[in-house]
Amino acid sequence: MSAVSRVADRFERVPFLEKSDVSLLLVLPGLFVFSAFMLFPVAYLVGISFTNAEPANLFQGEGVVAVLTFGEAAFVGLENYVDVLTDGQFWNSFGVTWLFVATSVTLKILLSVSVALVVTSDYVRGKRWMRSFIILPMGLPAIFTITVWRGIFSSADFGLINQLLAAVGLDPVAWLAGRWTAFMAYNVTEVWLSYPFMVIITVSALQDVSEELHEAAIVDGAGHLARFLHVTLPSIKRPVLFATILTSAASFQQFLIPYVFNQGGPARANELIVVYGYREALSFQKYGRGATISIVALVFIGAFMWLNVKKGRLADGVSD
Repeated sequence: MSAVSRVADRFERVPFLEKSDVSLLLVLPGLFVFSAFMLFPVAYLVGISFTNAEPANLFQGEGVVAVLTFGEAAFVGLENYVDVLTDGQFWNSFGVTWLFVATSVTLKILLSVSVALVVTSDYVRGKRWMRSFIILPMGLPAIFTITVWRGIFSSADFGLINQLLAAVGLDPVAWLAGRWTAFMAYNVTEVWLSYPFMVIITVSALQDVSEELHEAAIVDGAGHLARFLHVTLPSIKRPVLFATILTSAASFQQFLIPYVFNQGGPARANELIVVYGYREALSFQKYGRGATISIVALVFIGAFMWLNVKKGRLADGVSD
């Protein structure tokens, strides 16, 4: 008899405990750990968002209790939310973030499906080696990769892309000094970091596509494009949609790329919403405002994922 079974047997001998109560008692330690590491920080963040918390008042007082009760920070109600939602910089950050999600995810889908088709094709040799190289970006620290890409897009003449431009007789470009050139650099780096995950999902989905369907389509005279549109694409749609939702949420929370490249510049024009919240909280010492931005971002991310799961019917077939 295992240790868990012995504990459960002892609980069941208690007169006032039913079997369902015993099950609840056994999961309580896990729920406590989950609450301590997940729910408490979120609850604390929500609490700070209703105060004027900043370093001068949040850490006033003695002991942990003072910090947990927000020190001497004053309750301001919905003032932070009103300030954030009426701030032009917030809406600029919000719009740039959604544009970044739309463009980077579109590029990731196109690249990932194309690469997955190549490494699963019967006409390609060395597919195992190719798959090994494809997942290489996943094994590198993100900060290292982003720093390398920052050097590639360097505005100086020694930047790799500027050297390539010079080799064909073109003038160098200040990639990170212009709003849209920097935005393009964000996208390229994001695609490099994230495409291996989508390739893995897509390759797995492609391997499950029925060969009988392809053979039937060939008998009907369908070409490569027709088979892809009417056989392959419908078969891999749900896995690709699932991967798209996950990578979209990750893109919405992207922080390192804009911050390492140019801190969301030039002139805060490309501040993604997480960078915006970070700078408000830590650069300008407005913890309450930063917490509010984080909560608003969390609401939008949650709504986005829920709508996509609902509309994509990804939960169909999953029992309650």
